[in-house]
Amino acid sequence: MNSNLYDFIPILMQVAFSAIFVTLTVFVSNMIGPKRKSARKLANFECGLDPLGNARSPFSVKYFLVAILFVLFDIEIVFMYPWAVNFKAIGLDGLLKMGGFIALLLVGYLYIVKRKALEWEK
Repeated sequence: MNSNLYDFIPILMQVAFSAIFVTLTVFVSNMIGPKRKSARKLANFECGLDPLGNARSPFSVKYFLVAILFVLFDIEIVFMYPWAVNFKAIGLDGLLKMGGFIALLLVGYLYIVKRKALEWEK
């Protein structure tokens, strides 16, 4: 199967068109958009409420820990979709490897539970 540079011309044209379109859209909207500035417009917008107090109040580390753990285990689930789609083609070898993968996730989950990382109150 021979490919040459001409096979990539449609892709390059699409990338160029996208870049030109985005640049042109931002430029035109900046040129024709309204430019009225006021103290109300320049103020921080917090969900429709007027900002009160210090915006740099500390969050609990537990909040960030739960968020990171959610992302970690959510991404691990994404790895299971290709396995599920190709389950018959992969065979017993794939089943054993996915079993090891799930066992590794289970060990990580049990470690998290043992360390009480998901408990909000002590």
